[in-house]
Parts: sequence; structure tokens; C-alpha cells
Amino acid sequence: MEKDLSKYRKSYEKHELLIEEAPDNPLELFQKWFFEVDKFFPEDETNAMTISTIGLDGFPKNRVVLLKKYTYEGFIFYTNYQSEKGKAIEANPNVCLSFFWHGAERQIIIKGKAEKISENLSDGYFESRPRGSQLGAIVSNQSEVISCREELEERLASLEKKFEGKEVPRPKTWGGFMVKPIEIEFWQGRPNRLHDRIRYALSPEYDWIKNRLSP
Repeated sequence: MEKDLSKYRKSYEKHELLIEEAPDNPLELFQKWFFEVDKFFPEDETNAMTISTIGLDGFPKNRVVLLKKYTYEGFIFYTNYQSEKGKAIEANPNVCLSFFWHGAERQIIIKGKAEKISENLSDGYFESRPRGSQLGAIVSNQSEVISCREELEERLASLEKKFEGKEVPRPKTWGGFMVKPIEIEFWQGRPNRLHDRIRYALSPEYDWIKNRLSP
């Protein structure tokens, strides 16, 4: 199988990113970009992000998860702690997050350390989820091999009967991680592949140092 992709090209011309206009704190720029993409490019799933971990087999692995909250402290997502990614984070909390918003021709790449959030915060988010998603978190032993889809559907039917008229408790193996950033890079596509790249790096004194990078 062979396909020549050498003629696949696109000129990025929608925006610019100037370092003199970038705020001192990267979280402020993240919020600005997030709001702009959410408002003007609804076709993008704004909170979809790729998380990269180093697996127990030593290989990096990427997958898309959903950002559920961000603060000046970090970025929160939820998962099964016993999943492949959960075990990878437990063994090596150094991770990378990336957002690609093709409509706005923008990327954000975040290096940081992931840590579990408090149980009460995980409880609060779990309670806000649709009931089907709550049951799904119990049904799925994420990343484990299963024989067929019917196995999942049978488990779900059994749990629906078990918890009929009752609250669904959060599994202790399911909860949130917060990624606390140490480096954030903002990428804005520009013509002629001369893209704007601004990198913020956290200093030992916990100040953000920003630099323009060559594309």
C-alpha cells in the first residue's frame, strides 16, 4: 500500500501571535484562545486534548481525552486509575497535553506533572455525570481485554437493575488527574510555514519566562 501525500498543503493565514501582546501568565492566553475557539469555531470539540504518557513497556502513547476544568494551578481530566494511562501516570507522572484547533489554525502543547485530585472533587464531578456515564464507569474495566461487546451490554443491564431507583456510587478506581504545567507552548499557523511559536517555561522561582521560537 502506498499513497503520495507530498502535495497535501494548506496555507495558514487566519491569525498572528506577537510576543509583545502575549500576557505574562500563559493561563490567561490559554483562556483567551479557548474562549475564541469555543465561540467562533463550534465545529471543533474545544476541550478535546491529546495526552501523551510513557507506558510500562517504555513506549510513549497518545490518546484523546476531554478537559473538564482548568485553573491557574492546572488542567483536570477524568479516567479509570487502573487503565493503561492511569497505570502509566502512576509509574511516571511526566505527561504532555496538546490541543489542536484546526479551525483557528492553533495548537497548544503543555508539559507537566499529573497528580490525582482529591476524592471529594472526583465525587462531585461523578455526581454531575449522566446516569449512563456513571454506570459505564463501573461497567468498563478500561484497557482490559473482553470477549465481545455483548459482555459490556450484559454488565450494563445487570447494573441498571441493581441500581434502579438508587444513586450510583463512584468507583474508587475512577477519578480525576490534574496536570500541573511546567512548560506551555502556543502555536499559531502563519503563511509560508513561518509559524508563530511562543513558549512559556516555569522558572525555579515559579515565574513564567516566555520566548519566541523559530518555526
